[in-house]
Amino acid sequence: MDAIQLDGVVKEYVSHGEVVQAVKGVTLDIAEGEFFSLLGPSGCGKTTTMRMIAGFEEPTRGAVRLYGKDVTDVPPNKRDVNMVFQSYALFPHMSVWDNVAFGLKQKKVPTAEIRQRVTEMLEIVALTGREKRRPREMSGGQQQRVALARALVNHPRALLLDEPLGALDLKLRQAMQLELKRIQREVGITFVYVTHDQSEALTMSDRIAVMNDGLVDQLATPREIYEQPASTFVAGFIGTSNLIAGTATEGVLKISGGRVLVPGHDGEVTVTVRPEKIAIWTEEQPGDLSSVRGTVTEVVYLGTYNNYTVCLADGAEITVFQQNAVDATTTAERGDSVWLSWRPQHSYVIGR
Repeated sequence: MDAIQLDGVVKEYVSHGEVVQAVKGVTLDIAEGEFFSLLGPSGCGKTTTMRMIAGFEEPTRGAVRLYGKDVTDVPPNKRDVNMVFQSYALFPHMSVWDNVAFGLKQKKVPTAEIRQRVTEMLEIVALTGREKRRPREMSGGQQQRVALARALVNHPRALLLDEPLGALDLKLRQAMQLELKRIQREVGITFVYVTHDQSEALTMSDRIAVMNDGLVDQLATPREIYEQPASTFVAGFIGTSNLIAGTATEGVLKISGGRVLVPGHDGEVTVTVRPEKIAIWTEEQPGDLSSVRGTVTEVVYLGTYNNYTVCLADGAEITVFQQNAVDATTTAERGDSVWLSWRPQHSYVIGR
């Protein structure tokens, strides 16, 4: 059974006398036990969509269903979901134990059961031994785990997370991404995650809905979204992508200084090729590869790889990521004339 269903959900606001649509008709299904992410830039409607799932916002039109039951008009406290916010919203005067146990005490759960459930949850989030600490005595990552434990101890059927890692530094955020995925696997609860960070979504999600201007541009697995973007927006928003447009004849798109192979395609096309798929050479490569010539205009050393910007004769720029490995094809410098090549299957023709 699907845990969450959105059916043509629309959210309108009135701003300065004009009707503004924050969400423009979103339809999607989220499976039970799935780690599902709503991904997109600020203002795309992802947080509003989550708030409608939680019940904090009521759809202007459309329906929200939880496990097949229409909850469109049901208030938040009557929905079997919990929400974790970026601010954590912990009680500063309470210990970790009391923060986690708070919801259970409000529901008048028996003391023995509270003790058992809090103990189990603190073990899952790796906070055993820190029960007596106050939030101010803990790191940001530990506070995040307390907030998760407090939400999960109530055994919700779905957990909603609104950019919960945004306040953490990069290294801690990356560590918490893996922790969140581990916790989700252990508890087996449906997670719905809102983020504008592409790497977060790619790292943790079973499926991702990429939102743009109140609509879902693409809903697919992380690999499908990265390798086969449905639109130029998705190609540009997820990671780094090179977009090449032109007219293909018999599967060959001729561009300034070379050719791009697009087998099976003719006419006007837009092609995306990821920077890590491209190799740098000092000479032109065989005809079974896409091959274009250009001049290196920028080289940025990033430790594990170099980031090259190569300018073609018509002024178009192509980005190349080359790993710093012993078998790297070529190490280029600014001003070098180089050839770029990639396999035909790495030129993905975008449908729109």
